[in-house]
Order: sequence, then C-alpha cells, then structure tokens
Amino acid sequence: MAAAVSGVVRRVEELGDLAQAHIQQLSEAAGEDDHFLIRASAALEKLKHLCGEEKEHSNPSNLLELYTQAILDMTYFEENKLVDEDFPEDSSQKVKELISFLSEPEILVKENSVHSKPCDLLGDELLECLSWRRGALLYMYCHSLTKRREWLLRKNCLLKKYLVDGINYLLKMLNYRCPIQLNEGVSFQDLDTAKLLSAGIFSDIHLLAMMYSGEMCYWGLKYCADHQPENHEVDTGVSGASCTSHKESLDFREVGEKILKKLFAFPPVVQKPDTIKKSTNSYKPHSFSPILEEKKLPASY
Repeated sequence: MAAAVSGVVRRVEELGDLAQAHIQQLSEAAGEDDHFLIRASAALEKLKHLCGEEKEHSNPSNLLELYTQAILDMTYFEENKLVDEDFPEDSSQKVKELISFLSEPEILVKENSVHSKPCDLLGDELLECLSWRRGALLYMYCHSLTKRREWLLRKNCLLKKYLVDGINYLLKMLNYRCPIQLNEGVSFQDLDTAKLLSAGIFSDIHLLAMMYSGEMCYWGLKYCADHQPENHEVDTGVSGASCTSHKESLDFREVGEKILKKLFAFPPVVQKPDTIKKSTNSYKPHSFSPILEEKKLPASY
C-alpha cells in the first residue's frame, strides 16, 4: 500500500509540473494576468510544496484534489477562448487536449488502484465536475460543428464519435450518485423538490446535463442517421446506474426517448431553477463550463 501511495504522489507531482509549464505558456500568450490561471498556478504551487515533504506521509486524496482543482481552472480559461472564437476550424486537437487534461485525475486513480472506486479518492462531486466539463465541452463543440454544412458532409463520422463521447460523459455525470429513496425515514418540506431528488437531480446542473444529452441524441438522429455507431457503449440508465450499472450499444433514439420521458415526468418546479438546491461549495460556476453564462441553448429535443 505504501508503495502504491508513493507512486500516486510521484505521478501527481509529475503531472503538476507539466500543468504548471502549460499554464506559464498560456499566461505568456495571453499577455495579461487571468484570475483562473493565477488560481490554478497557486494550487499547483501548494501541490509542489506538499509533494516535497515526506512522500510516505502524504495524503494522495488531498494532492489529487489540488491537481484536479488546478486542471478545472486551467481548462476553463482555454474553454472560454474556444467559445469566444466559436470553435475555429482547427479546434479538434485543442478539444482533444482539454478532454485529456480533464480525464487525467480519474485515469490516475484507476491505474494505481489505491482504492476500489475512484469516488473513494476523488469524491463523487469532483468526479461529477470532471464528467460534466467534458460532456459540456463536447456539447458546445458539436453545436458549432452542426452549423458547418461542408464539414458535416466530409466528416460525419467524427461528429458521431463526438456525440457518443459527449452523451456518455453527461450520463456518467448523472450516474455517480444514486437517487434519494423517498420513504418514512426521509423528511422534506417541498414535494416537488423531493421528486427531483428521487430522480437523481441534485442541482440545476444535473438537469442541464439531461437537456444537453437529449439534444445531442437529437443531433445524432438528424445528422448521423445513416452512420449509427456499432461498437460504442453508453450507460442508458440516466440516473442511479452507479448502483446497478447496465451497458449497451448506444442508440440515439432509445437514449433520447428515455431522457425525454424522464424530463416530461418532472414537476413544474424544473422551470424555477432557484427551487433546485445548488451546492455552492462543490459546484462553483467555473467548475463546469463557460456555456452556462453566455451560450446557454434551449434543448431542441
């Protein structure tokens, strides 16, 4: 166990150094100080300091949390730039790079197998943030691509892949926590809010993830009807699959219909975001995506 912990610490330190160098390049290219890059750099400096202490006494969970917070801030800065520029034609490599950065914490946990589940080390809420950010980024990228007719004619299969990956990330975000089972042991004041919690909707971000994944299913049917994916797998449980996971090949219509039925089953409270509790300690606005502020789009599904 000590050797495994030491391996995690060394790897996090290496990744932190790489991220710090990347932040330095971004800062120099921007030509000005950015709040999110400054905060990311500060987190990595703290990470470096902690890694410099006796490694066998280091807490890998604390180190990984610092690294993850830095990655969320750093990639947010880059996402903003892509959104402001409406994803230039050569954005695919940058999108892949951001997805890679946002995947690294979860990959690190799985590779080292220090804990039986990633949530034991990272926690459900950080894992939700990472999945949300990847899914929301692909949602915005796909939205940009659907407006480029010539690109669609040439690279339809790439759009299909981006849609499948994006839907998978969003549903994965929804599936980390099981819905609250309403019974005599659970007390609540608002019945409508209780119904949302029982459906696995713990914040307005969870609801938005359902809307985004549903709209991506609509795009899949509209633009990829003749190119249905055969080998991709996706969790179609929408919520609660962290308890009983079920995998099957993705079918845009089937997944979309399940999401649509679930949305229609929600009470009118979903029209009033302020009635859905948002955990500000765990879900800071920057932890998700810039699209919430300026690029929020209605679900067309």
